[in-house]
Amino acid sequence: MLKVINVVGARPNFMKVAPIVAAMRRRAREFQPVVVHTGQHYDAQMSAAFFRDLDLPEADIHLGVGSASHAAQTANVMLRFEPVVISEKPDWVIVVGDVNSTLACALVCAKLQVKVAHVEAGLRSHDRTMPEEINRVLTDQIADLLLTPSPDADENLRAEGIPAARIRLVGNVMIDSLYTHLEHSKRSNVREQLGVKDRDYAVVTLHRPTNVDDRDVLARLLAALEELSRRLPVVFPVHPRTQKQLAEFGLLAHVGVRAPQLQFVEPLGYLDFLRLLSGARLVLTDSGGLQEETTALDIPCLTLRPNTERPITITHGTNRLVGADPEQIICNAHDALDHPRGSLPPLWDGQAADRILNAIQQWSVVSSQ
Repeated sequence: MLKVINVVGARPNFMKVAPIVAAMRRRAREFQPVVVHTGQHYDAQMSAAFFRDLDLPEADIHLGVGSASHAAQTANVMLRFEPVVISEKPDWVIVVGDVNSTLACALVCAKLQVKVAHVEAGLRSHDRTMPEEINRVLTDQIADLLLTPSPDADENLRAEGIPAARIRLVGNVMIDSLYTHLEHSKRSNVREQLGVKDRDYAVVTLHRPTNVDDRDVLARLLAALEELSRRLPVVFPVHPRTQKQLAEFGLLAHVGVRAPQLQFVEPLGYLDFLRLLSGARLVLTDSGGLQEETTALDIPCLTLRPNTERPITITHGTNRLVGADPEQIICNAHDALDHPRGSLPPLWDGQAADRILNAIQQWSVVSSQ
């Protein structure tokens, strides 16, 4: 039996770890899962809601790191995670995605010579101004096993000199969560509460500093959403960071008068958001995960960024890169609404978690010989 620590830090991690832990529980003779929550995402209420919605068992260990600068947060995770690894003596540690906790825990394991598997390895935006890009690149350099969601990720790793023996194409584990919980989300009445009809509204999410910390950029994005809302209702679950900036910049005062179909709502739990997302006709986002989920759901997506670490959502999926220019946003929104397109990438089939466990088992057997 392999003892495996599964690290979660921020909300996007939860959707990736939940199916892995569920697969380990199904294969209890082969795996002993331990869930460590670093507390990088420090909203306790939202964190608990996601654990509940995803049927993820309460964390065995909570590090309680909280918010801080990138350097301080990474250092604090390392300081608090190291004693856990020493005490638990895991065979493997699984880290997912690209948040500070991912890099911090991988570094601890590299120093302690504990095997690390990186889920969602190989994704690259090629934009070193993004903190997530630094986390991705460094984690892939030090992890033992690199578990990729798509062929382009394999190509990125090989181009960086990673030996092929360390790379395994397993598919997209976030889609496992999506397919598992899509039926469960039908219990939510969030669409009725918000007064929107199936396939007759758009959904927006914004949280990246480049979009929400600059008043002019945020004002232009808001103007584009107002213009779009003339064609169809727009629902905007507002991230706490974005809410703070909208209020600080004074951008909310007249929106209701100018754009009655643009609706701002509080952040939603996973199942409520999935129910809202799955009925959308169009999604606008600066999130990485939503580019993938909309591709799996065959919903047109406009990514409000100049680049993406998930280019397969463009070449195979429903995604378009439009940046923050209102003219580009509106032009592409109308075209996406009138001419939807997309297909499902390979291995985005809801079975990635078992392929991840199989790869870890295979590596363990080979490395023990």
